[in-house]
Amino acid sequence: MEHSNDNTTVIGTVSGTILSILATFDIQDIIKTIILAAIGATVSFIVTKGLKWLWEKWRR
Repeated sequence: MEHSNDNTTVIGTVSGTILSILATFDIQDIIKTIILAAIGATVSFIVTKGLKWLWEKWRR
């Protein structure tokens, strides 16, 4: 039995799986997720900066 390095079956299976998963996503859900992630990152950044500022004020 001969073993070949032909990966077309693996590539086809992975591609088909990814495309079928992507087809189930709604563009509105993706946009909502992006917006919520941006808001979360911004709030986290502001809170971190605010807490660092308060900590420095408290230590003086």
